[in-house]
Amino acid sequence: QVQLVESGGGLVQAGGSLRLSCAASGRTSGRTFSSYLMGWFRQAPGKERDFVAAIRSSGAGTYYADSVKGRFTISRDNAKNTVYLQMNSLKPEDTAVYYCAAELGVQVRDSRLYDYWGQGTQVTVFS
Repeated sequence: QVQLVESGGGLVQAGGSLRLSCAASGRTSGRTFSSYLMGWFRQAPGKERDFVAAIRSSGAGTYYADSVKGRFTISRDNAKNTVYLQMNSLKPEDTAVYYCAAELGVQVRDSRLYDYWGQGTQVTVFS
């Protein structure tokens, strides 16, 4: 089993920044953190869980939802088993619970194909 724990959420004024972290532990079938494609998703009250960003296992490829492109940056440190989401120029519509997730596949945007999920961290942006 792989355990994912998010941190870094909070309350921030519009235009501000937050940095989310997701620490991974455990392994399956001998695979380590560096084997997994990592993604960030978010879910606002009454809405579906939406893709935010993803990063390939090596860190060589990154992908973003159009709504966050140019404002959010995903990165990872495989030596620390951690993936980050730097969020700048935050808007009230970014308010949601943010989840990190891991998968061994190649697709990035479909939440149904991710194997492991964290418990989420709340981000609230006020104007």
